[in-house]
Amino acid sequence: MGALPFRYTHWDPERHGRGVSTFERLLDLFQHLLQFTAGDAAEALNWLTQLDERYELTDEEMGMGDFIEELKRQGYIREEQGQFEITVRTERALRNRSLEEIFRQLRKSGRGRHATPYEGKGDERLPETRPWQFGDDPHLLNITHTLSNSYRRGGLDEWSLAEEDYEVHETDHHSSQSTVLMIDLSHSMILYGEDRITPARKTAMALAELILRRYAKDTLDIVAFGDDAWEVSIRDLPYLKVGPYHTNTRAGLQRARDILRRRKNLNRQIFMITDGKPSCHFEGGRLYKNVFGLDRRIVNKVLEEAVMCRREGIKITTFMIARDPYLQGFVRQLTEANQGRAYYASLDNLGEFLFEDYVRNRRKRVR
Repeated sequence: MGALPFRYTHWDPERHGRGVSTFERLLDLFQHLLQFTAGDAAEALNWLTQLDERYELTDEEMGMGDFIEELKRQGYIREEQGQFEITVRTERALRNRSLEEIFRQLRKSGRGRHATPYEGKGDERLPETRPWQFGDDPHLLNITHTLSNSYRRGGLDEWSLAEEDYEVHETDHHSSQSTVLMIDLSHSMILYGEDRITPARKTAMALAELILRRYAKDTLDIVAFGDDAWEVSIRDLPYLKVGPYHTNTRAGLQRARDILRRRKNLNRQIFMITDGKPSCHFEGGRLYKNVFGLDRRIVNKVLEEAVMCRREGIKITTFMIARDPYLQGFVRQLTEANQGRAYYASLDNLGEFLFEDYVRNRRKRVR
């Protein structure tokens, strides 16, 4: 995947605490709170004020009023008609923060990267070699293997080089990838006292930042789905909120498939983050819904859509952030219908699973 422009070290409060201004400490906490308030600057500032009252975060150097004025001066927030809003600079900072957090988790977990089984023309040389073919880059020539082949063929007395002696290094193929990330915004994403939407939103921001920074040829589209499905721009990611919605998985897959058809890319995939069962779809212009268990009419329509994705060469990877065996059974059906993949991720490692899968599968051999 290549090195990101970060260097992580062990956190030493005594050493690292020196030289950090009050504004920097408050800004870090403010951005952290924004991830939980869906980009609501006023709510995040309100929470920050309450934390300051309890833990005395401000000091003589900077009070809360000074901090807010400095946020405006440096372009992190703007005030319009008495309402505070975050700016493009803060949106970018939140994506960057999310990316750093996920890569910090990956480093800590020590999972490592998954090796791809595919090889082809590219720019990362592998240790494996193969016989030379017409058109191969001469810079990929393996001199040691080539000379050894020549020696075994004719020995030192009649040493010469023949076409069959040449060996070149294999390379990874770097092809472009089109990805649609589907995010479930149904009401169940905040039910039962568990915040599932924040990890999903954070993961989406981090993936968007990774692609913008590292994989310029790749495309990422975001589809949110509830009662229906709609496209979300990368700039809107920090503001995603759960609504009073049911779960129209079929509409989400339809919208994602339409987007990928327009992309006309050989490598296309859907990542779907969800915590629950499909509970509605459109029939004859009306919303048919059933929240009690898995309705066969709804499930069959979703499975039909998964099969259509498979026929169009679109793999679906489902990240299931729920542990209900009943719902996992549905995910297995969906995965079998599409011949895709499924992960039963917790809220703590959702980003790790998604990132490892993205990096592992973005290198493909174009046939």
